[in-house]
Amino acid sequence: MITTIADRIRALASLFWRELAKFGAVGGVAFVIDKGLFWVLIHGPMENSEVKAQVLSASIATVFAWIANRYWTFRHRRQSNVLRELMMFLLINAIGLGIAAGFVWLAKYPLDISDRTGLFVAGIVGTVLATAVRFVAYRFWVFNEELDAEPAFAHDHELIHPHPRATAPAGPAEPAARQATAEPAARQSTEQ
Repeated sequence: MITTIADRIRALASLFWRELAKFGAVGGVAFVIDKGLFWVLIHGPMENSEVKAQVLSASIATVFAWIANRYWTFRHRRQSNVLRELMMFLLINAIGLGIAAGFVWLAKYPLDISDRTGLFVAGIVGTVLATAVRFVAYRFWVFNEELDAEPAFAHDHELIHPHPRATAPAGPAEPAARQATAEPAARQSTEQ
């Protein structure tokens, strides 16, 4: 049993690190989309609207992240109700967006930073904090279907709560099995 528990812990840790690596890859691409678009917007069409530029760029990156996380990172945890999953994903991303845009707002208004590079760095700091919040929320709230569908983890709950062995009454196959074992025993006793 200890070996089984240790094997399961290793398998779950491996799954966690794979999910974290995939989440990081998706997040890296979403980060490039978000910050690349943010940089283009604050140096072009939204020159004096840095907070709105952050909201727009993060919104576009969010659509990419939902698709990539749903179909790659957490594909084994997808919810059957896609609309509910999307709504929860958007709620978590709205919180993350609020964190990232909040850092830009704090830098621009209370701290009176007007340098675009400083505002860009504030957006990066906010995005890093929002990313940590998103990973935990995605894993445990948005993409939270049980791993029972995954064959390697289908019986993990039995490690904690073992099923009692069934002592069902003899079925049609059992009497034949008893008879097959009883016949050789009966022959041995008659031969002696």
